[in-house]
Amino acid sequence: MSEFWLISAPGDRENLQALERMNTVTSKSHLSYNTKFAIPDFKVGTLDSLVGLSDELGKLDTFAESLIRRMAQSVVEVMEDSKGKAQEHLLANGVDLTTFVTHFEWDMAKYPAKQPLVSVVDTIAKQLAQIETDLKSRTAAYNTLKTNLENLEKKSMGNLFTRTLSDIVNKEDFVLDSEYLVTLLVIVPKPNYSQWQKTYESLSDMVVPRSTKLITEDKEGGLFTVTLFRKVIEDFKSKARENKFTVREFYYDEKEIKREREEMARLLSDKKQQYQTSCVALKKGSSTFPDHKVKVTPLGNPDRPAAGQSDRERESEGEGEGPLLRWLKVNFSEAFIAWIHIKALRVFVESVLRYGLPVNFQAVLLQPQKKSSAKRLREVLNSVFRHLDEVAATSILDASVEIPGLQLSNQDYFPYVYFHIDLSLLD
Repeated sequence: MSEFWLISAPGDRENLQALERMNTVTSKSHLSYNTKFAIPDFKVGTLDSLVGLSDELGKLDTFAESLIRRMAQSVVEVMEDSKGKAQEHLLANGVDLTTFVTHFEWDMAKYPAKQPLVSVVDTIAKQLAQIETDLKSRTAAYNTLKTNLENLEKKSMGNLFTRTLSDIVNKEDFVLDSEYLVTLLVIVPKPNYSQWQKTYESLSDMVVPRSTKLITEDKEGGLFTVTLFRKVIEDFKSKARENKFTVREFYYDEKEIKREREEMARLLSDKKQQYQTSCVALKKGSSTFPDHKVKVTPLGNPDRPAAGQSDRERESEGEGEGPLLRWLKVNFSEAFIAWIHIKALRVFVESVLRYGLPVNFQAVLLQPQKKSSAKRLREVLNSVFRHLDEVAATSILDASVEIPGLQLSNQDYFPYVYFHIDLSLLD
């Protein structure tokens, strides 16, 4: 499952024993894999400042989650025909998201723990705000490009009455640079082909005999040329309408046709270059974690992998990719890393507010084994840690007891500090 529960309990002897009991029960019942979640010793500051940070971190958590989901969706949209490979690009520090979460280590270089908590939170908030600003501008530019291309493609996919003709006609189909003669394009319904051949020369005076030629056709009709004198154009159009022939307003302009073809080619090239990945880059991405199954470290025995790649290494490895996809990969990683750091900060702040000073708590990451076991896992946790909030526990476990102003259910009862990490929407 791509779901994690991040909890904390006081670090005294009684609660450490409770954590061990929880680990034993959940392991034997195959309810969850559990690992310690290391959080640095931050500067606490005042309790008033922690209360303010609690609210700010809650909003920042929601914003960060929304941002990474938008970025994940952008990766899928940009890759289009290669959507199945999108997951290969959703990494954090060079590893898959589950591995990063289960082996989380606080980034001291990026977010120094010795700084005041307010400064750490401010650094993360500014980083995410900048990523969002860049995401908006880059996706807006890409969407504009995509829209322009779609409009051109629609023009080339319509029927003979609406579609562009620049990719159909040739210079040889027209009489050009003549002071007196002009070539028109006429749409003739398929059932009327014979009628057109018999009558087009007599629809008006001054029509050049045997000047018609079928250029192209679709399901409904064909596009024919006809050459006549310029001064009878309006009369010919009128007579053509009476016979259910439609003169298409089109005059051959070699420069305009060339410009339109070049514009289509440029837009196709620009759009492709935004996400195109070389075969080498795809092979690198697809073999990073083939059929990866996470082996979660048992509680109390952390075993962390080597550090992931640096941003510079990841960018250089993606040199065969388009600029938008490359930017999304690097900044998705940064945003996701920031999001998990926010979770760590929330656990720290809420644990201090709930369990008090001096700071002494143990954070644990649980990965439920399957969705159906979530309810049972919640019951185990609530039972093991009910002593942390006896009043709330009594109100839940004894339905006959009513406490004014307190309405809890098994779904929102947490005697311990609890946060949820859901990666399923990134799948």
